[in-house]
Amino acid sequence: MITLLHDYQASRARLFKEYKEVQREKSADPDIQLVCDDSNIFKWTALIKGPSETPYEGGVFQLAFSIPEQYPLLPPQVRFLTKIFHPNVHFKTGEICLDILKNAWSPAWTLQSVCRAIIALMAHPEPDSPLNCDSGNLLRSGDIRGYYSMARMYTRLAAMPKKG
Repeated sequence: MITLLHDYQASRARLFKEYKEVQREKSADPDIQLVCDDSNIFKWTALIKGPSETPYEGGVFQLAFSIPEQYPLLPPQVRFLTKIFHPNVHFKTGEICLDILKNAWSPAWTLQSVCRAIIALMAHPEPDSPLNCDSGNLLRSGDIRGYYSMARMYTRLAAMPKKG
């Protein structure tokens, strides 16, 4: 019982530290906007900009973070709330296949650095471990144009502000 309480308090302290850093460095990383839920330090959202020279360029994608009470010893659960056509993102649930969110997690990672890793994954998909088989199959078969046009279409539909 005491260990659980200690983990919870340590986790809250770490999240408050990250919250302060995010507030202090808001302009340092214009591609990421991390926001903590007002009533629950274990729930965060992020808005990330699609990386340039990718089909996601110009899009703004929302992520949901659910942080375990054992954080940073355990990774946060992160998923896309914005629909995205990407081999490493489940189209329906937004689940992300990224090693640092699973077996390669280290307490050195922060929520901000997780966002950077997700942006890097958007620019460099891994089609050999797809959660979206349609997207992965296009890349594995060499149909870069087909992948790009599908990803661009969904970016326009789901991640770009409507005009008019």
